[in-house]
Amino acid sequence: MRIEIKEDGTWFHGSNRRFDVLREGSTITQWQALAEAFSHQPSRLGYDDDGIIGHNGTEYGYLYIIDESIKVGVDVYQHPQTTMDRNAEFLTKRDLKVKYIKDLPI
Repeated sequence: MRIEIKEDGTWFHGSNRRFDVLREGSTITQWQALAEAFSHQPSRLGYDDDGIIGHNGTEYGYLYIIDESIKVGVDVYQHPQTTMDRNAEFLTKRDLKVKYIKDLPI
């Protein structure tokens, strides 16, 4: 699957916890459905060529957006050990402010 990063696009993080600052080394993505799936803390996650995501997560989740500008290569970098397609997930190089968007019940 081809995932394109938009320089001024929205970045998402999904978690099973509430907070105001995302810590350095956390995973973010511009693919909202992927962040939502990760919020449920799955031990297995996959998607097909059409972007349909399947996972075994069971945790109640929360969706956040990154609430500041992000530059690829400066603030975030490609996850080096991902099994997903290029541009699916990035790791943060510093703490980032987040804004809570919504609850994600199972």
